[in-house]
Amino acid sequence: MMHRREQLGITGAFIAVTTLFFGWGFIASNNDPLIVALRAAFRLSYTEALAIQLVSFLANGLISLPAASLGNRLGPVNTILIALATMVCGCLAVQLGLGAQSYPAVLAALFLIAMGITTLQVSANPLAAALGPAPTSHFRLNLAQTFNSLGVVVGVNYGASIMLGDQVIRAGQGAIHTPGERTEVLQAVASAFTAMAVLLTVLAVFFWLQRRRIGAAAARIPQVSGASVLAALRSRWAIFGALTIGLYVGAEVSIGSIMIAYLHQSDIMGLPLEQGGFYLANLYWGGALAGRFIGSLLLTRIAATRLLGFCAVSAAALCTVAFAGIGPVSGFAALAVGLFNSVMFPTIFSLTLERSGVSANSTSGLLVLAISLGAALPFMVGRIADFAGLAAAFAIPAVAYLAISLFAWRAALAGPAPVSHEVRT
Repeated sequence: MMHRREQLGITGAFIAVTTLFFGWGFIASNNDPLIVALRAAFRLSYTEALAIQLVSFLANGLISLPAASLGNRLGPVNTILIALATMVCGCLAVQLGLGAQSYPAVLAALFLIAMGITTLQVSANPLAAALGPAPTSHFRLNLAQTFNSLGVVVGVNYGASIMLGDQVIRAGQGAIHTPGERTEVLQAVASAFTAMAVLLTVLAVFFWLQRRRIGAAAARIPQVSGASVLAALRSRWAIFGALTIGLYVGAEVSIGSIMIAYLHQSDIMGLPLEQGGFYLANLYWGGALAGRFIGSLLLTRIAATRLLGFCAVSAAALCTVAFAGIGPVSGFAALAVGLFNSVMFPTIFSLTLERSGVSANSTSGLLVLAISLGAALPFMVGRIADFAGLAAAFAIPAVAYLAISLFAWRAALAGPAPVSHEVRT
């Protein structure tokens, strides 16, 4: 049994780690209003604009396993500090790309930010799950992800208010027509990323000040001896969970990326773009925030597999209503998906960590790597939106949610894999 001082140390470390979840949620969520602003400024199609999300998926695919290997060599604290520094550099690079009025340069800078976020995810998710008793890992990771959702809500509100100004609103779904208008939009985007760089710097300083407490708590977490970052490839459940994570993230990101434009359509809700951003932030992402608070409590009473299955089936049903395109009913159905998205990522993640039978770091690396598989969904959604309309695009996430319900059903039938007794302290 841990002494009281050890318990307080682990609790303090968990609180410090949750600040990371807020930080990367705030930064990543700004992609949604950024898509609308840059689509207008650079005269992009939906498919071209959704490349903003694709570079994030690409970073997950290329950086996850190297990030897991880096974590094995340097430990979680140093790895997280490197990730935060990378994100600050990315925010500054975005401003250089905007100054050059180069969309490819902006994409390259967003890739740098996504590298940092990927590294944070690989290190922080298993750390949050492990900082406490094993039976409450589902609760703990959902609670940490609640702060990620809080960051998303604050971030989307912030990004929409800064980036979706008068020039974008006047442009509607068209393009910016004069160089002066384009410059004004790009300057607004640059201002948003300046504030993000400041936030990340503050977060890095805070985490550095807490590094000893977090390092001491992390040192008490047992790890499988001789663990390889490729060990998870030998686990059927790690692979199954990875595929499911990819489908979930692809569905969530796809819906968020088209939501503002979807609500703007006259046959749905006819909302101005700025108001659509408000609805996206406070109903879609706000629903995810509320759902994670509720889900964290429910997971103390309801089996994680049962709650995951219910949420996945409900999300699929709501996407079907959005697909029907029947006015405000469909609009609010699309927004309500956020509520049921809430528990999916952390529950899939923790269920997979339980059942993989290999090291948490290796499994985490594979799960974050698998996020890149979700890149196919925004691409397909963008293509369908261009050729068949935004409502039709909801068919893709509907299918993905049904596949997640299959994972929940299979996980309910199978118990957790036995934990290895070979550990390194």
